[in-house]
Amino acid sequence: LHFIGLGLGDEKDVTVRGLETIRKCAVLYLEHYTSVLAVGKERLEELYGKKVVLADREACEDKADAILLEARSKDIGFLVV
Repeated sequence: LHFIGLGLGDEKDVTVRGLETIRKCAVLYLEHYTSVLAVGKERLEELYGKKVVLADREACEDKADAILLEARSKDIGFLVV
């Protein structure tokens, strides 16, 4: 499980190392509970070339075990602002 900081502005604030990690992840979750990025997930998906799943409060609190279980078998990215 990779926690990747996106910066505070838009989709282009991610670091090069963060972008490299994003590209190797099979699934990307965008933490959408405690903070909100200034752009929509569609802009992230366009830059990353893959789907981004919004992780709302329920996903972060009640379904965290499922995300951790998924991360045992593949690279999972958890994008945070």
